[in-house]
Amino acid sequence: MSDDADDPHAAWREWHERRAAAVFAPYGPLALTGTLPRTSSGGTPGLADYPEGRIPAVPGHWRRTETGAVLTATAGDSCRLDGEPFTGDVVLGADEAPPARSRLSAGERRIVVIRREGEWGVRVYDPASEARQAYAGLEATPYDPAFVRPGRFRPYAEDRSVRVENADGRARGLGLGEELVFSFGGAEHTLQVAVDADDGSLWAVFGDAAGGRSSYRFRFLKPGIPDARGAIAVDFNRSPLPPCAFADHFICPFPPPGNALPFEVAAGERRLKAALAAGI
Repeated sequence: MSDDADDPHAAWREWHERRAAAVFAPYGPLALTGTLPRTSSGGTPGLADYPEGRIPAVPGHWRRTETGAVLTATAGDSCRLDGEPFTGDVVLGADEAPPARSRLSAGERRIVVIRREGEWGVRVYDPASEARQAYAGLEATPYDPAFVRPGRFRPYAEDRSVRVENADGRARGLGLGEELVFSFGGAEHTLQVAVDADDGSLWAVFGDAAGGRSSYRFRFLKPGIPDARGAIAVDFNRSPLPPCAFADHFICPFPPPGNALPFEVAAGERRLKAALAAGI
């Protein structure tokens, strides 16, 4: 099925169903059980943190080089590489495929090699994760046309980078290319947005007046690509939760200064139903 432009309610339901299925997929965000190694300060993971080469809960012996992460596996590690049993040495670059198709596995677990801020590390996805077993659904507000606002974008003269805190407690630079302007409740509001380098689409990290109460503390907005005149629909109905809402091992940027909206965005994804049941 494809989105039906004549029935935005049905189109939203289809979007929500796709999102819920992706979240609960065997190697979706709920399955992430670790981003390793991880420094004691909660900073960027790096293999240098384990000079002896053994990473807790990850099979094999690991070391870094300038070109990749080197894995040495024995038969007891029960590793599979590209679907075949593997022993010996291999240099692994950053895994570009989705976790379900990562090159390395051990039993049902998928091990994804990552590179961030110049450091090599690994992520472990396990379909039997506690978060996935506890999942009771994704709470989202049904489509409301009041939260589709006409907007326009104002590009900056040059790209900017601001330091924002991330979910791991560390501040990092967030590249911003323009502002997204829209009206709500009789007032004009502005969000700082980033531009996707691949397709030119816009995305923003925003908070609202209900963040941390009836909604997760912040969410993403992905309005798409503006037209030639800079016009774009700002649709909060399709505001997804950030990856760190599903697993603590994701590193997500918090909203940059000025991206805390003064009203409640009662639309889009709100939080996990499991979190709701726990009173979080």
